[in-house]
Amino acid sequence: MTNTFDLIVIGAGASGLMAAGVAAEKGKKVLLLEKMDQPGRKLRITGKGRCNLTNICDVDEFQKHIGKNGRFLKAAFSSFFHQQLIQFFEEKNVKLAMERGSRVFPQSGKAQDIFFALIHWIEGMDVVLMRNSKVAQILTEQNGVRGVLLENGSIYYTSKIILATGGKSYPLTGSDGSGYKLAEEVGHSLTPLFPALVPINVIEEIPSFLNGLELKNVRLSVFENNQKIAEEFGDLSFTSKGITGPIVLTISRQVTSRLNSRVVLKATLDLKPALDHDKLEQRLLRDISELKNQPVQVLFRRLMPMTFMNYFADRAQLSLRKPTSSLTAIDRKNIRMLLKEFSLTLWSTASWSEAIITQGGIPLSEVDSQTMESKKVKGLYVAGEILDLDADTGGYNLQIAFSTGYFAALNASF
Repeated sequence: MTNTFDLIVIGAGASGLMAAGVAAEKGKKVLLLEKMDQPGRKLRITGKGRCNLTNICDVDEFQKHIGKNGRFLKAAFSSFFHQQLIQFFEEKNVKLAMERGSRVFPQSGKAQDIFFALIHWIEGMDVVLMRNSKVAQILTEQNGVRGVLLENGSIYYTSKIILATGGKSYPLTGSDGSGYKLAEEVGHSLTPLFPALVPINVIEEIPSFLNGLELKNVRLSVFENNQKIAEEFGDLSFTSKGITGPIVLTISRQVTSRLNSRVVLKATLDLKPALDHDKLEQRLLRDISELKNQPVQVLFRRLMPMTFMNYFADRAQLSLRKPTSSLTAIDRKNIRMLLKEFSLTLWSTASWSEAIITQGGIPLSEVDSQTMESKKVKGLYVAGEILDLDADTGGYNLQIAFSTGYFAALNASF
């Protein structure tokens, strides 16, 4: 095999696979280097193995789920957005389906279908894929790309490289942060790195019987110094150490830097967001009147999942055997306040092994948004999670990976 290529892509994840195939379609001789024994490991487990591919909201709404850094993607999205991504996979005979929240999945519910479509595509384009090939160094000459040195001592030459190594989340899939070292060695800086879209640990002890319990349609609010800094509505689950679920993962993006700096945050859980305090009081009075001398346990069954009752009763300092007819106005107020403002103390995020994405990375100020080319090294392009870009759950992060991989390859192929 020759050791000279038109383009070398480092990392065979979502962005790297897309980049390699696009460049090959443009007639380039492409080498795709993957440090693991199998490519696309993280892609194959994303979305709990179902692969939330993208989200079909319009670009303005999409960028709201990224935040202030979303503007950087204007050119990339103009070139390759969800319409093009959906068409791309449908042309490769992957049937897709839209689910709640405008999220797009493979109809089969299998992330493997997305992965195999990409692998068969790059194989058909004659991309050279080398597994178990970790890059030790990006070689440069006169501030431009010259090639790569592998850990085994092999050298491959090129004038164009796409760095698509991913972040630090799910390190067992190969996304262990090693790409950051490569970037720093050629002159890039890094913004602080934090686990994001990650479960949150709380100070309060979570009883083992709550582990895995899901609460649907609740509102979680987070406060710092009595100022609300985040709020989400949706589903939440308990872990052995805290909370997770869609709304927790989304909120984690907004609080991870604080929690990793050892800032303790207060949170409240509204179990009945559709009812204000007055309506909830009326409901309690009505239920108590109907239940008469039946125990509080029967009342609580109407208000929450059975698994949650013991935990709730302990916090309310009420016996589940107490007759509902003996509940006082103070008891009702305690129940009502707990239903509307069940307090938790956020202490830390879970580890990198549980994080879906990385917050932080190569500063966007060091990358040309019109080409994805590094401003530090000529011929070096950057794509995917290694960039300081992260978004909410819902298909946004994979779309960013595919869009930046596509756009980088497009520009690197000129």
